[in-house]
Amino acid sequence: MRTTPAFSRAIVKMGAMHFHSKNEIDGQAPILRPGGNCWRIERASRATVIVDAADYFRAVRSAMLRAERRIMLIGWDFDARIDLLPGAPSPEAPNGLGDFIFWLVDRRPELEIFLLRWDVGSLKMIYRGSTLLTLFRWMRHPRITLKLDGAHPPAASHHQKIVVLDDCLAFCGGIDMTGDRWDTREHRDEEPRRVAPNGAPHPPWHDATTALEGPAAAALGELARDRWQAAGGRPLAPVTGRSDCWPQDLPAHFRDIDVGIARTRPEMQDLVGIHEIERLYLDLIASARNCIYAESQYFASRRIAEAIARRLAEPYGPEIVLINPLTAQGWLEPIAMDSARARLFEALRRTDPHGRFRIYHPVTAQGQPIYVHAKVLVVDDQVLRVGSSNMNNRSMRLDTECDVVIDAAQPGNAAAEQSILAVRDGLLAEHLGQTPEVVVQRIAETGSLIRAIESLRTAGRSLRPYETPDLTAVETWLADNEVLDPEGPGEMFESLAKRGLFRRFGLPRLRRPQ
Repeated sequence: MRTTPAFSRAIVKMGAMHFHSKNEIDGQAPILRPGGNCWRIERASRATVIVDAADYFRAVRSAMLRAERRIMLIGWDFDARIDLLPGAPSPEAPNGLGDFIFWLVDRRPELEIFLLRWDVGSLKMIYRGSTLLTLFRWMRHPRITLKLDGAHPPAASHHQKIVVLDDCLAFCGGIDMTGDRWDTREHRDEEPRRVAPNGAPHPPWHDATTALEGPAAAALGELARDRWQAAGGRPLAPVTGRSDCWPQDLPAHFRDIDVGIARTRPEMQDLVGIHEIERLYLDLIASARNCIYAESQYFASRRIAEAIARRLAEPYGPEIVLINPLTAQGWLEPIAMDSARARLFEALRRTDPHGRFRIYHPVTAQGQPIYVHAKVLVVDDQVLRVGSSNMNNRSMRLDTECDVVIDAAQPGNAAAEQSILAVRDGLLAEHLGQTPEVVVQRIAETGSLIRAIESLRTAGRSLRPYETPDLTAVETWLADNEVLDPEGPGEMFESLAKRGLFRRFGLPRLRRPQ
């Protein structure tokens, strides 16, 4: 692929036009601004990051066993057939999600369960056999209510992944309670429990979410109730009177900490768009002093690329490490997302004279790609962000998203720094097949995230550097015109002549090498 020096200069210039400078956002000062880059800031009595669905499914099942009055499941997808504890005995309650939900309401006369999922995605239920029967049984139960969320523009999706129990405990992140998600942090090549609901094995899968207790959970409960009502559900009053809902077997990374909540909501006829997530991405990139570590399913956002370009051009800017899957999942996504990633990566590579930007993808011990679905951002030792939003245009302005953020610079959060680093170093250790202690020591020895990764990469379980593919003419055109990743509802019907990854730079389209 070819880019030009003029494009490299333009991407830096555009970054300067749209983002705060480093002097405007002090990395030591609180980054969260309610009403700006977040919705609100609330206290969490306990909070933790849960990595990979084996631990998440176990934790959410334990929490649901303690629910007394209400469970809200807000998601992009649910599959009633999934086994929450594959291979584990379950003498006290079923492990299958559908049967488990029935078991809960049958034994708790005051418990109500509300399930909200994306309406278009529900079409895949037609091919899920017993799922349809389970859904009919749910719909007939007086205390189980299922709704399909169609409160979004054409081609948009409801993408939040939130579980709220009694407004006392909430889970918020990137893991859907659906098929092909379960895996352990070992990501073994041979894992008999890693199977789809139909019994077929599925590839290794990496994901992340959070658990929050206290007022932060109550705020997520409010967000869930608002979304429920926006999708046509009846108004729900908050649940009060519960204070200790934390699963006994779930360790807490943080205690008594302030947590920010950021959202994306697309502009619609009767609703103003909410772009807190986009603003927060740009502010966090601008605020970094030493390093940014990120995990995302996609890298296709022009605005984020511009923000990164500006930092790479600085003589003493931060290192930026991005963990992506080898390729996007599906049949359309690789054409759109992978092509856009390749175009942006090549452009950024030419704005990176100091070699501070890397994209890696993780593999198993035998070299099998591990699919990265997690959405994580760690800035220095100051900020930890986990949510449903990816680094693509849809997550910024078209889909509904929700992220949670811990900023160590918030008053009272200073003790969070070591826990934030522990989460980052634990993720790196998982991907590199090392212990966290080895990762911490190597970062200290090298003084560099990138040099530490490069020194720890091996031929087995490890991280592989991203290699730019040779894009076909069709893939290049689709990426340049953002055909499958529009920046907002208005762009869905905008002329292709006005769209594209590079339209603001005032440069001709980059041509494919002959």
